Amino acid sequence: MTQENQEQTQDIKQRMNFKLFDKYDVSGIEIKDPGLKISVNLEPKLLVKSEGRNIVKYGQTKVNVVERLMNKLATAGHRGKKHKFEKGNATGKYAKNMKIVLEAFELIEKRTGKNPVEVLVRAIENGSPRDEVTMIEYGGARYPQAVDISPIRRINLVLKHLTHGAGDKAFNKKKTIAQGLAEEIIMASENNGESFAVRKKKEAESQADSAR
Repeated sequence: MTQENQEQTQDIKQRMNFKLFDKYDVSGIEIKDPGLKISVNLEPKLLVKSEGRNIVKYGQTKVNVVERLMNKLATAGHRGKKHKFEKGNATGKYAKNMKIVLEAFELIEKRTGKNPVEVLVRAIENGSPRDEVTMIEYGGARYPQAVDISPIRRINLVLKHLTHGAGDKAFNKKKTIAQGLAEEIIMASENNGESFAVRKKKEAESQADSAR
């Protein structure tokens, strides 16, 4: 084998063993929910940062799910159409928000001994609602109607609820936002009823069942 072939083989091996942030191996993570396989992006990168807006169709599926979680931290205080809570650490700055996510991942790894990205995937699977209620108008009256949720919206909802739960745990508390996020992700991955995301999922699905 020539030196050039050896270098190519070594380069292929390095790409196969490439890790997210050069720390977390995502090659063996399996997405068990078949409805989320096409929407959960786990592409390993040294820096998960996409430039510009993803305005193309299904553009969100091209963004790493860790970055999507980080983007939700900028609006962790939103409730409905109002920004009720403010947390000084969680701003619109990429560096600050990603630092919070990485600190949360370190806490998850210490507490569970597992790959934090895999724990996040399990939390997404357990906390993403499958159906919700919308309002339809018929004959001048409005009625609730149960509808299925698209995979992209399922992920957006569970990431929003994870960050909201983390914000609630850290607002006016001794916990930091990173500790609240780690605790929320761990509880959601265990399908714990105390998780904000799991509670919201059960509420949405029970409302949809009553509106069928």
